[in-house]
Amino acid sequence: MFEATLPPLLLTLKVACLGTLLALAAGVGLARLMSRRAFPGRDWLDAACTLPLVLPPTVLGYYLIVLLGRRGILGAWLLETFGITLMFTWQGAVAASAVVAFPLVYKSARAALESVPKNCENAARTLGAGETEVFLRVSLPLALRGILAGTMLAFARAMGEFGATLMIAGNLPGKTQTLSLAVYSAVQAGNDDQANFMVLVISIVCVVILAATSKLVKPKT
Repeated sequence: MFEATLPPLLLTLKVACLGTLLALAAGVGLARLMSRRAFPGRDWLDAACTLPLVLPPTVLGYYLIVLLGRRGILGAWLLETFGITLMFTWQGAVAASAVVAFPLVYKSARAALESVPKNCENAARTLGAGETEVFLRVSLPLALRGILAGTMLAFARAMGEFGATLMIAGNLPGKTQTLSLAVYSAVQAGNDDQANFMVLVISIVCVVILAATSKLVKPKT
């Protein structure tokens, strides 16, 4: 039973880690832009960044196919230029995980950055620090707890991704079958014992992540 669970578990951890890292880089960068100043269309951009939280997974998967498919906007260019495709590959699963995890990182990072006292940033500027230095040495350290909490929640979300992954990466055992897809396959095959064990593994990992997140965001006394 464990032997059948290990390959999808390892793939899930790899996909979730890489997807979360991509979401972290994009989420913090965009959160910094959105928290610094107002500009025309900011509310529309914020809504677009939050969209993966509310869209049905199949709709999100369809958007990814339109964007990354062999005939997609970006996918056709990747195929013609580099000869690579993300369809039915574990890299496609990483893209799906990054997209679903992104809003959690972005929202947490933006709230954390907006809560940084402006007088601390202004004090650094008066001492001659540039904007990049202010961000790296003042804003980011003060917002780090909130960003890390959002990142951990994003990792848990990426681990449980199902619908978008199924549409863009498929359900290929040993290649693109994550733990959530393996549970689905086990239930479809009537293998309840295997499905129960996999569900238990996912639940334990998510509980550990949520407990760690709760400790992270708990105010220091």
